[in-house]
Amino acid sequence: MKKTLIFILCLIIIIISVFCIKYQKYKNEHSEIVKENLEYEMYLNKEVLGTDLTTVINRAIDNNERNSVLKNEEGFYIENDTNSILIDIKMLDEDKTYKMETFYNNEMETFTQLYELIKFECTKIDYNKSGKVSYMLFEQKTT
Repeated sequence: MKKTLIFILCLIIIIISVFCIKYQKYKNEHSEIVKENLEYEMYLNKEVLGTDLTTVINRAIDNNERNSVLKNEEGFYIENDTNSILIDIKMLDEDKTYKMETFYNNEMETFTQLYELIKFECTKIDYNKSGKVSYMLFEQKTT
């Protein structure tokens, strides 16, 4: 009888321990997602200068490289369900939308020089299945 009781108590302790560990892991992952998202969400519905947009593009490129996000044959990142971040920039000058890689691959310094004082606004943010920011749309507001 004593052995059975000890066995049941040990089993209960193990189950509670596993539950606590899984819950703590979930909380840590959720906290990390919230922290990462804040870096991008702070731009939503706010006008920013071209220099700020350069920062966001560099951050997204760095994130994609760090997470080994695949590129297609044209050199554009391929969206995935876990850790990719894609940014589109809609330009008033030509009424055309460009992918961030277009500016990044053609020298961000040139983009920054040409658009440093031009205002852009982040008008859209999408999230992937895990709740991370996966897409942003910036629209040029001034010329």
